Amino acid sequence: MNDFLTPSIDEAHRPLPDVTLEQLPERLQVAAARVGWKALMPVQARAIPYLLAARDVMIQARTGSGKTGAFLLPMLERVDPARPECQALILVPTRELARQVSRDAETLCGDAGLRTVAVYGGVGYGAQIDALRQGAHLVVGTPGRVLDHLLKRTLSLGHLKIRVFDEADRMLSIGFYPDMKQVQRYLPTHAINNCMFSATFPAYVMRIAREFLHEPEFLTLSQDHVHVTDTEHVFYTVPGMDKDRSLVRIIEVENPASAIIFCNTKVKVHYVSIVLQRFGYDADELSADLSQRDRDAVLERVRRGTLRFLVATDVAARGLDIPELSHVIQYEPPEDIEGYIHRAGRTGRAGAAGVAISLVTELEKLTLDRIAKTYSIDLQERPLPSNADVEAIVTERLTALLEARLRDRDKLQTERSRRFIPLAGSLAENEDESAIIAMLLDDYYQQALHASPVPPPDTPAPPQQGQPRPGPARVHRRRDRRR
Repeated sequence: MNDFLTPSIDEAHRPLPDVTLEQLPERLQVAAARVGWKALMPVQARAIPYLLAARDVMIQARTGSGKTGAFLLPMLERVDPARPECQALILVPTRELARQVSRDAETLCGDAGLRTVAVYGGVGYGAQIDALRQGAHLVVGTPGRVLDHLLKRTLSLGHLKIRVFDEADRMLSIGFYPDMKQVQRYLPTHAINNCMFSATFPAYVMRIAREFLHEPEFLTLSQDHVHVTDTEHVFYTVPGMDKDRSLVRIIEVENPASAIIFCNTKVKVHYVSIVLQRFGYDADELSADLSQRDRDAVLERVRRGTLRFLVATDVAARGLDIPELSHVIQYEPPEDIEGYIHRAGRTGRAGAAGVAISLVTELEKLTLDRIAKTYSIDLQERPLPSNADVEAIVTERLTALLEARLRDRDKLQTERSRRFIPLAGSLAENEDESAIIAMLLDDYYQQALHASPVPPPDTPAPPQQGQPRPGPARVHRRRDRRR
């Protein structure tokens, strides 16, 4: 089975067949047996041959599909435990996932002598630095904290063999794109093997993949060949009396680059747009009640790409063409079931990928089921995010933004800010005064993630030192337009 590792030039891009557990090298079979695997999961059977052959791949795989084992198990064959240096780097979007992947790596690879360390923001550096100095073979971490260790020279990628991007779509949604690009500067001069796992392949993930992977191949479990879904159809079942707050939580988790939010009546359009504006989102409405002047002003923002959320009725949105619309959100199902196709069809155009999201109550779900059956639509239900879910993802995003801004500060700015360390400690210790810190963090988050998009200049300009970096969606939109 070792011929996986040495494909001929002619076979470099030939599709590889799925593999069974019994076909794997013996040490991989032993490791799998140790953790109780009876057989490989589909994503493992499909992906492992490519990782053993050191071929750059993008793999469509959802959480819970077995993808972690798909990239960890081949490392037993590819990482040398006798060399106490970082040979595999696994980039993940959140600290919780970093801890989880690190635990799985210890379980699967620890008995083979491979040491793993998880590095992520929001905690001290001491324990992470100690583990890195002891010669961790596998480093699992968020891009921001990995970059911090590279800057501090507590981590070297000089002997790197494999780099994995896990949950790439979430990593970009949180805002790690600038840090991912910075990490590129520390890669070794020799070629390394890259693979990217993502639940979806929207247009921005496809473009980003080509910046980090060399001529990647694309694997999906839905067909025997490369497949990119133009539009993903999902729905959330929400309480009728909590639909507006549910929409806010969904927006925070999904973090759309741009969206039309459809309502059935102009009264509901006005209500939803006001709710979004009060929560700090860049949103505006389009309905028959608007004066021609106000309508023209909204449409101009739509055409220029400087409005993130447009709330509209079907009638008001008729004839609009918004390029690269990432999401369509149906606040309520259309009164005419054919309207679903017209709404959803506004995203995923011209070969780009998009997401059509429906918010339905238990009663409205009957209408959605009828639509899905009529048009043979594969509707996927997602669990409604809780306040705790939103708090977790907002914390990850804000930590990434603040750490990136801290890295941008020069020595004078760093010296100046030390004056406030005692005050910061005092405010954090006082429960009543901690509201001041929360207010400042909230203001910065809204400014960095939810301010109005700025139309791109004719020539690219890097972010100014000390300014908040734009959210990931806006990074990609600006780059696309400059192209």
